[in-house]
Amino acid sequence: MVKRKMYQEIKKLQKLGFSKRQISLKLQMDKKTVRKYCSMDDVQFGEYLKKHRYRNKEFDNLKADILDLYRENDNIKLPVSAVYDYLEEIVGALPANENSLRNYIKFLEATGKIIFNNKERNYSKVKELPYGKQLQIDFGEEKKPLGGKYYIFGAVLSASRFKYAALQDRPFTALDLIGHLLDCFDYIHGLPEELVIDQDSIMVVDENKGDIIYTKVFGDFIKEMDLEMRVCRKSDPESKGKIENFVKYIKYNFFAFRRFENLSEARESLLKWLIRRANGKISQATKKIPLIEIETERIHLRKLKNSIYRKDQCSMREERVANEKNRISVDSCHYEIPSGYKNRIVEIYKTDTRLFVYDRHTGEEIASHSLSLIPGQLVKNKVVLRDMSKKASDLKKEVADYFSYTGWKRFLDFNFKTFSRYVRDQCLEAKKYFKDKDINAESFKTALDYCMENQTYSMANLNDSYIYFLKKDTERSTPVVNISDRKSRIDMPGINVSKPDLSPYRDVLKKNGGQQQ
Repeated sequence: MVKRKMYQEIKKLQKLGFSKRQISLKLQMDKKTVRKYCSMDDVQFGEYLKKHRYRNKEFDNLKADILDLYRENDNIKLPVSAVYDYLEEIVGALPANENSLRNYIKFLEATGKIIFNNKERNYSKVKELPYGKQLQIDFGEEKKPLGGKYYIFGAVLSASRFKYAALQDRPFTALDLIGHLLDCFDYIHGLPEELVIDQDSIMVVDENKGDIIYTKVFGDFIKEMDLEMRVCRKSDPESKGKIENFVKYIKYNFFAFRRFENLSEARESLLKWLIRRANGKISQATKKIPLIEIETERIHLRKLKNSIYRKDQCSMREERVANEKNRISVDSCHYEIPSGYKNRIVEIYKTDTRLFVYDRHTGEEIASHSLSLIPGQLVKNKVVLRDMSKKASDLKKEVADYFSYTGWKRFLDFNFKTFSRYVRDQCLEAKKYFKDKDINAESFKTALDYCMENQTYSMANLNDSYIYFLKKDTERSTPVVNISDRKSRIDMPGINVSKPDLSPYRDVLKKNGGQQQ
């Protein structure tokens, strides 16, 4: 089949009086082909062109699926690569390549089977849950070819199916989880109402007849972000199927053929894969593209908040200038800071309820205040945040002497290593929780074992675990007393109680050499 330009050239030479043989020689075309086009007029050529333009019909068997897909998406133009991926997932190997599919979709458009909607899309909510309602999270592991593992954090918004993932090269702690959640909230541009998790030890300590006990760090984070929680049981996998499928998808798609030199390279590649593949392709469940759906879901997400768990990130801080009285102004209130900062610049970090102040040069936290709700109020610095009178090495030695247990020494090794930048703070926490306290040895050893096993090495987590196990041990050792067996010592007015004569008993005692007590 010749194109319109060649047809026009044939007709031009024909009008100039060239014979079919001369046209064939000049244009180096077959004589039969020249004869065929010379016999056509413009209308006939147009019909012929329309009929033969899309001779390749490899995708005819999938026509219904393709048309259904476009109808589900209000007949907006979809990336052909995303359509190709979607078809590949529902039927397996496709009869032709992506370019052939592109031509077939053009054919459907030209023949009126698809009429594209160029107007702004009318969004409709995904049936399962409303936009902004729920985020599901889960974890996974993938072995490295040369040893070691990648530890996977995954998250999926239930309505739009918009996904986020992160990698690290060591097991997760509660602080790691919080860091990934905050990055996820940044990525989706907001906060969901509800978080769906399973009973992982870095989040949940125990469940008692539906009453969930969270780890100290994670529990504080939930309150700070004002998140509703849904904790799934292992016997109820359907309630978090979306995220479990996504973690599998990372393992069997992203990691299928990729090899990375280091963690940084893997993370960079994962972020590109999220845009191109995980969020850029059509979801089988919704038949919509998450990268498009997220624009609607973001309207329904709650506003981002600063978190106390990001207060040590310098990039999140603002500058303030202290006045002559060592005070800084924040939201029309004045906050006192330690002496020595008069007319100097300090850095602040603010959450919904707390204000933290830092030395600009050393990065040390120098003050902490509860935020005032009263405009113009002066908030004084009543708390000395850090004991600077002792060296960190002396504090470590002092804390190590609190207990002689082997488990305590091992826990301290991991604590100081994990919180190497905050050794002083951890020592002060240990002092607050454990120095000169009546500590139950068995409960404390159980708490140490629990923290080591679950890799939660902060003093706050150890204290929370100790309180929990102490309560359990106390409940176990408390005897059950039947109230009816107790002797009442209540004096009832108006009632005369007869008293037995005890002299016979005294006589017996005297005869036996007993002494009256």
